[in-house]
Amino acid sequence: MKRFDVTAYGAANHGRVLAHQGINAAIRAAHEAGGGVVMVPAGRYLCFSIRLASGVTLHLDAGAVIEAADPALHGGAYDQPEDNGEQLYQDFGHSHWHNSLIWGENLTQIAITGPGLIEGKGLTRNGPGSRWRAQSGERPLSMQGMSGAQVTALETGHAEMIGLGNKAIALRECRQVTLSDFTIDRGGHFAILATGCSDMVLRDLTIDTQRDGIDLDCVQRCVVEHCRVNSPNDDAIVIKTSLALGRIMPSEDIAVRHCTVSGFDLGTILDGTHGRTQELAPDQDHVTGRIKIGTETNGDIRRITIEDCHFQRSRGLAIESVDGAVVEDITARHLTMEEVTTAPIFLRLGARLRGPAGTRVGAMRRILLEGITASGINHHFPAAIAGLPSHPVEDVTMRGITLAYQGGGTAEDAGRQPPLVPDAYPEPSMFGTLPAWALWLRHVRSLTIERFHARHTAPDARPAFIHSDAEGLTITASPLLSS
Repeated sequence: MKRFDVTAYGAANHGRVLAHQGINAAIRAAHEAGGGVVMVPAGRYLCFSIRLASGVTLHLDAGAVIEAADPALHGGAYDQPEDNGEQLYQDFGHSHWHNSLIWGENLTQIAITGPGLIEGKGLTRNGPGSRWRAQSGERPLSMQGMSGAQVTALETGHAEMIGLGNKAIALRECRQVTLSDFTIDRGGHFAILATGCSDMVLRDLTIDTQRDGIDLDCVQRCVVEHCRVNSPNDDAIVIKTSLALGRIMPSEDIAVRHCTVSGFDLGTILDGTHGRTQELAPDQDHVTGRIKIGTETNGDIRRITIEDCHFQRSRGLAIESVDGAVVEDITARHLTMEEVTTAPIFLRLGARLRGPAGTRVGAMRRILLEGITASGINHHFPAAIAGLPSHPVEDVTMRGITLAYQGGGTAEDAGRQPPLVPDAYPEPSMFGTLPAWALWLRHVRSLTIERFHARHTAPDARPAFIHSDAEGLTITASPLLSS
């Protein structure tokens, strides 16, 4: 395949002047030639928006760094977010793609490969972050998520802030996509956002970021494997189905395997220190960094496999449907967890119903949880499965589950009656401290539990197991739950 060196198209590699025009010129040339590999040699490339093209691989050599430029410092702007009309059912970050460091839309056969680094210095962790100006002495309504340099430039009147970027990589309705081998350091709101994409492979990525790591939204036929994602403030790998495309679409046939997710201090998996200073995420629960299905769940989610993955200092596995989706045929197996900051297992069918008129409660069924081992679990949060009256979570198998809790529940905790909160944002903390320490079930049908073992290191005054409205409950080889 023909190669196109970005430096031959004017991309400076010393990091002192903007290089995205040269990179974009090389991408255009490769596309016009019928496809090719755009080579980014070792060096630092200061960039605003890079636009991918069909048939083109962007390859980052060892030592190559694509640095997200800062509009307050570097005299430019990211591409403006698309005019998609009013976004009623999901946030700004989900609903726009062009305001990113690297983006592609309606493309086929694209790839970003190589051992290089994408460094999101100039990205904001929030949205919208664009289409406003600041004159001397003026301040924006909110500076949350802005870099220190951006704030300083605004306060001193040295910048006109137009066109911030809030994603490292954003792909909309692309097909035959490969992302492999590179590292993302600080990816903004989303390190990788793929919406409406199909036939994707994400392999051997390292991501250490401020908010979400990998978001697969309305994605079909996708494999995520051998990836390392650290995201203390938000989810590491998440599968969802928002209405960002203006229509209901499913996520289906996705495998997440041999991945490690965590909530260590930002940047500390890259420097190897694995810091534990940060205790809370912005939602005031403990650090995040997990694998999750949900929260945005307008379209159905089916045939998902999560296997051979490791969770470190993070929330546990969450499977949620709250906006009308049918979530079915989910397999989670061979998972290990250490320092679990909330519930090791959390299944929630709720009724937030953030969607157009007529949105109804969805369903959750045919879930297999097998071979899950977790230790150092926050005592407030047993494994929990919670549906709604007349809308139970159905046909769940829990097999070979081993959980080790810190202990510490009180007699007062044991007497709590958790609220129903049908329309609350789904998190284990939505119910408060639960009255059981190992497993709590409410509104469940056809649940099989086999070889469920749990213990706590410190005393705990709560019973191990509480269930209500749990029909068709079968427990074998689990003495703790059978007693």
